[in-house]
Amino acid sequence: YVKLIKEQLEKRNQVLYLLPEIALTTQLVQRLQAYFGNQLAVFHSRYSNNERVEVYNNILNNRDTAQVVIGARSALLLPFRSLGLVIVDEEHEPSYKQFDPAPRYHARDAAIVLAKLFKAKTVLGSATPSLESYFNATQDKYGLVELNQRYNDVLMPEIELVDLADKYKRKRMTGHFSDRLKEEMQEALSEGFQIILFQNRRGFSPIVECTTCGHSPQCPNCDVSLTYHQFRNQLRCHYCGYNAAMLMNCEACGSQTLDTKGFGTEQIEEEVKVLFPQHKVARMDYDTTRGKYSFDKLIGAFENREIDILVGTQMLTKGLDFRHVKLVGIMNADNLLNFPDFRAHERSYQLLAQVSGRAGRTDLRGKVLIQTYNPNHRILQQVSTNDYASMFKEQLNDRYNFKYPPIYRLIKITFKHKDYNRVNLAADWFATTLKQSFGTNVLGPEFPPIARIRNQYHKNILVKISPKQSLYKTKEAISKVHNSFNSVKDFRAVRVILNVDNY
Repeated sequence: YVKLIKEQLEKRNQVLYLLPEIALTTQLVQRLQAYFGNQLAVFHSRYSNNERVEVYNNILNNRDTAQVVIGARSALLLPFRSLGLVIVDEEHEPSYKQFDPAPRYHARDAAIVLAKLFKAKTVLGSATPSLESYFNATQDKYGLVELNQRYNDVLMPEIELVDLADKYKRKRMTGHFSDRLKEEMQEALSEGFQIILFQNRRGFSPIVECTTCGHSPQCPNCDVSLTYHQFRNQLRCHYCGYNAAMLMNCEACGSQTLDTKGFGTEQIEEEVKVLFPQHKVARMDYDTTRGKYSFDKLIGAFENREIDILVGTQMLTKGLDFRHVKLVGIMNADNLLNFPDFRAHERSYQLLAQVSGRAGRTDLRGKVLIQTYNPNHRILQQVSTNDYASMFKEQLNDRYNFKYPPIYRLIKITFKHKDYNRVNLAADWFATTLKQSFGTNVLGPEFPPIARIRNQYHKNILVKISPKQSLYKTKEAISKVHNSFNSVKDFRAVRVILNVDNY
């Protein structure tokens, strides 16, 4: 990217560099400062209003201090004067899609439109491109550039799948660690290397259950069980933030036999400390990175080798670059694969391939261990052989057959209200009216897996738009239904969210 940025700066053009997460800016800014010094400006929501106004004005006046702008998705909306290049790094990341509040734009797609207005160039970068972008490249809408060699010619990491069912059967597990993972960790640590362990759940364990009557504490505002956080000894809801002290006995039957099920990052951190007491362990998830600088401190400590083993959630997967990591352990790949979403397999591939990419980044080949109950799953096989092409082919085939993006466009319509019956009536009315125009391309209405959040019931309709259909006419038709919906007195209090190309 540096070469491309330099070319634009020589032409006196501005460059926009988009990142999916605020967290990534620190590492990148440090690296780019070495090349571009004070021509660099950073813009994201963790900065104060004053800092943001200053950057805004520098860009508006095309000052030298804001020739290269780095930021999360909102940086896209800054008042550029002479934009020459837009870089969208890790373009496959779902966090590029703005979800709440409106406008619900996708920063990658908007970046392409912005570049077109300035007749600028756009680079979409990713080791695991989204199906949409790769599809556009195969349709000759985009050009495709492939980097098939890693930095320093290091080989791609060796990936091993560990069959958990077999390990449990043979009693070769210590807590959530298989004998293979322990051996590899021991080896990496004894050679002085660092380790990353990935578990996509925060907290200690996601479910607390009474072994006498089977009751488990639920959030009063959401349809979801509370997660146990050992660090504060409390039960917390990850949807609305509700928390309560950990119970001593069951609310339903009074029994004292409470058991925890499932495991999160806290529990893994705990187990690692017991297995490797002489090594420094840290955890990186939403709970440990709430402060403005806590994230930078963690990254800094890990880069300076003050931490030997880093346990974390998907924050770890985002394009961070650590030189001394030799081993990456994925504690359980199955909860990713079994997610009820048509993009679940694509996402799992991206996430697992990205986590694997954190191993062996400079001089020596890394190793990745993926623990799973289903080692023969197609996606896991494709990750282990680094076979993006066959994943793309298979997933695209499914999308064709079931009419999903990138072949069809999607509009998701969500209804929210605190009264269950009203949400039901509203969604049914809307769907029935839509079906008059769109027939079988209207799916639902359906309740999502978690139907109540913050005391509001949710219900969704999905409208599929065929590539042959006029987008303008489709939008007109939906707006018309929406307007008549709003004129029905009973429905006025129901909140309707129209989300085009939902991610």
